This record gives sequence, structure tokens and C-alpha cells, in this order.
Amino acid sequence: MKRTGLLSRLWEFQNNYGYISENAITEIAQELNVSKIEIEGVISFYHFFHLKPTGKYIIYLNNSIISEFKGFSKVKAAFEKETGCTFGAYCKDPLFSLFETSCIGLSDQEPAALINFKPFTDLTPDKVKLIIQQLKSGVYPEQIANNPKSKIQYTPEESKTVFFRKYLLGNSLKKLKTKNPEAILKTISNSELEGHGGAFFPTALKWKSCKESSDNKKYVICNADEGEPGTFKDKALLNNLPGLVIEGMIIAAYVTGASNGFIYLRAEYKYLLKKLENTLLEFKQKNYLGKNINGIKNFNFKIKIIVGAGAYVCGAETALIESMEGKRGEPRIRKYFPTDFGYLGKSTIVNNVETFAKAARIIELGAKYISSIGTKKSNGTKLLSISGDVAKPGIYEIEWGITINELLQLCQATSPHFIQISGPSGICINNTEFNRKICKEDLICGGSVMIFNNFRSITRIIENYVKFFKEESCGTCTPCRAGNQILHEKIKKIKRGICTTKDLNEIKEWGKIMQLTSRCGLGQFAANSFMMAIDKFEDYFNLKVAKCDDNCKIEFDMQSAVYDYDNLIKNTQFELTE
Repeated sequence: MKRTGLLSRLWEFQNNYGYISENAITEIAQELNVSKIEIEGVISFYHFFHLKPTGKYIIYLNNSIISEFKGFSKVKAAFEKETGCTFGAYCKDPLFSLFETSCIGLSDQEPAALINFKPFTDLTPDKVKLIIQQLKSGVYPEQIANNPKSKIQYTPEESKTVFFRKYLLGNSLKKLKTKNPEAILKTISNSELEGHGGAFFPTALKWKSCKESSDNKKYVICNADEGEPGTFKDKALLNNLPGLVIEGMIIAAYVTGASNGFIYLRAEYKYLLKKLENTLLEFKQKNYLGKNINGIKNFNFKIKIIVGAGAYVCGAETALIESMEGKRGEPRIRKYFPTDFGYLGKSTIVNNVETFAKAARIIELGAKYISSIGTKKSNGTKLLSISGDVAKPGIYEIEWGITINELLQLCQATSPHFIQISGPSGICINNTEFNRKICKEDLICGGSVMIFNNFRSITRIIENYVKFFKEESCGTCTPCRAGNQILHEKIKKIKRGICTTKDLNEIKEWGKIMQLTSRCGLGQFAANSFMMAIDKFEDYFNLKVAKCDDNCKIEFDMQSAVYDYDNLIKNTQFELTE
């Protein structure tokens, strides 16, 4: 077995036995001729691999902030009550194991959970009770799971729709027969397509770099590991238009000369695996994958799906490549771009799902069509995942240049107050900014919009973000590892009412250190929202902290500290005297 097959091999043991045993680790170590410790290091890096036995049904309950506000705690308590198990504990129950996990791409249908990676949405305590009863009676999760198709809530008028217009398999690929790779690359360049995963790097520049590489092997990777809390747009494309994404990958291969492609699918989307495999089979049958594609001599390209195992940081392209190579998914030191030194050391392009889908539409519809939509610097349309305190959560295909106010009206937001753009690693805005436009010229958005009304606790929102980044940090670089821990301690001080203005200043100082010295985007952007919220919601934080100079000392409130204990003793004594 090659090291690149490690993830698949680990999944075999995890799926068959519910965990990866000591014997399994020994067997894999011998197959790869690497140490057991190294294999254990890979296993421990991912959330969905277990080193201890689990129950027949492994339940992962989403603990994102949207889930928290929609009833997470009651649903969690219901799972524990009905199963008799505790979250995060490896009990000896032969049926159930309970774990919390971060965003599973179902923010528009919270609270949500995965049971053996089958999705269950809009959960309530009553629904949980029924689900557990059915599982105990022998019903399989796939028989009662939901089919969570995110609602396409809005598209522009037909003449301005890019993604969710009528799709005919192979429409864009037919254009390859009459245009050489240089012409296709020029069309992508003229459309000014940029990566739609959040970084917005020019796509044509990336493809050109790979095309000009002298490597004898080149690779195309589709990053389907969207893990930013509140984001589910890529899932909607994979569910509704998988062929469009695959066509984009094939076009990229035609331009660059790559012969191998991969879809790195996040484990949370395993329920889409069969659909993607069937779509790939259909492409092979129509000669759009394989050898001499569409009759074009020597145009050979194949695509394989690799399933991740639960690690937010693998959304970073170099971490994703490390994961594919059978290593811990830790971001590489930024010395080379993947187009210079990528998968297995060869020239590689990594684009996300939405980017490939848009590339296919650009070739199908032409650069002029795309350029006629949007703003001067932001061409075409953008997919947004909208969730939170809105009447119509779901997917919105918006024309670049739409204002926040227009968006709030479309999704029927209720008393919007705190809006998170591009997920926790993005930016937050207040109600003085609702006239801003979503576009490169003003407010760039990677794809997630979470809307919170003025009844929601900002402290609770920020705490959820900080805990997420603390949990998801790979721990490789000190600024990220220590910084997120410090930020968590600061938010706990705010909750306890012992935070000072000095603490708020230190939050900003640590945030800047993390931005400047962290290896990857997780550490660089983890403190963004916390820092912004302190300034943009100044009145709120003024009520939470004591204003004082650097020498200020907060007295310890002994009475408050022992209040719960005293109450418990009094109630116990009362019960005993009765």
C-alpha cells in the first residue's frame, strides 16, 4: 500500500469495526514501513477516527453557534437521556456513542446531527426520542435519515443567473473540441475569475503557472472540504449540480495538461459520495473522462474521490495536500505554491467547488456574459449560505454589488443586529453598515452570512467562535496554539464579569500577533471577529468590562463564588430534615 492510501485504509477499519485497534495500527505500520507512533499521530489528528471501541451508532451533534441558538442544549440532553450515554465518553454501551462536532454544513436546518454519517435535521427532543427508539428496534439510520437539500431561496433574473440555470451534461466540454488550451485559458482570464473559497486568488494565474510547469505529472484537486461554520454553498452544488463541478475540473485538466484529478470530500458529506460516484461513472460512459476525452487525442484525465476525516484546517490547500499524502493535515510552511510543489511534489492546482462550477459556466456562456453581470471588479454572481435569525435560510445566488439591506429583505431577517460575513474567520458588521455592498470594491464575502438579532448574546457568539478555533487549531505554530487559548480565557473573564479594559487591549494585541506570525489562515484570522466586535459593538462591551488603568485590580467576590455551594448545602439539609 502507498502512503497516499492511508486515509482510505483507516476508514476501512473505522467503518468495519467502529474504531482503529492496536492490531490495525500494527498492520498498517508494517504495510507502509513506518512507525506505529506516526500512524497514531495521523489518527489522533482527525475527529472522526477513534482509537477506542464505539457503539454501533456513532452520533455527531453539531455545536455551531446557529445550532446553539436553535436548541442545541435541549437536543443534546435528549440524546443523553434516551441513550443513557454521555457526550464525549467512550462508554461500554454496544449501541450508542455520542460526540459533539463543529459545523456539518446544515446551518439552515439546525439543530442537526450525523448518525453513522447520515444526516438528521431540525431536531427537537421529541424527534430525538423517536429516532433512538427506532434505532433500538433495529431500524437502520439510512432508513429514517433526512434528505437535506438546501433550499435555493433566490436567483437573479434569468439573464443574470450563472450557477442555478438549466444544466445539460457536457455543454461546456463540447467547446474544448474547437478551442485549444491557450484559448480556454484566455477566456478564463478575460472573465477575471477568482477563487470562490475565500482567498479570491486569480484562477487564470494559478492555471497558467501549472500549465507552464515542466513536471511530467500534474494534478487537479477539487477542495470539497468547506468547514467554515455557517457555510453550505458547496454542498448545494455537489447535491444539485455535481456534473458542473466535474466539468470545471476537466476544463482545468485540459488547460494544464493534468492527467489525474481528485475530489477531497469532507467526511460530513459522505452521504453525497454515492451521488458523486454515479456522476463520475456517467461521465466515463459518455467519454468525458478516461482516454481521448470527447475525441480529443491524448487528452486523458481521471478523477478519484478521497474522503477526509474531520479537520477544519484541511480546508487550507497545503494542509489538504498533506492529508491526501497520508500525513497529518498540517499546513506547509509557505515556501512554494502548490503549482510549483504540490501533491507528491508535482505541480498541482487546488480550487474549491464553486470555482470549478463557475469555470464551467464561463466556458459554456462566454466571458462577455459573465462580465456583463456584477460590478467593475467583481464579475458574475456569488453563492451565499444564509442562516440564523431569518425566515428564509438557504442558498442565495446574488449578483455582486447587492447591499446588505437588500439581502436582509430577501431572507426576511428579524431585527438584524450582529451579522457575520464569511464565517467566524471573516468579519462582523453592525447596523450602521447595512448599506454596504457585497463585492470586491467594498465587502468581500467568501460565501457565509450568519444573521443574529438584537436578542442574541454577542459574548456567546464570540465564545463559540473562539472555542471552535481553539479546538480546530492543529497546534503546530505557537501563536495560534497559545493565542486561541488566551482568547478563550479572556472571553471567560468577560462572562464572569472580571474583564478590564486592559484585557480588551490584550485581546487586540494577541490578535495582531496571530495575524502576523501564524502559519496558515486559521491562526491568522481566528481573532478577527473578536477584535472587530470590541470596536463595532463598543457600547455592549462597555457594559461588560470595568474601565480602569493598567494598575486596576478587580476584587474577588467571595460571596458570589460560594453562592452555588451554599445553596446546594442548604437544599440538601432541607431535604434531610423533611
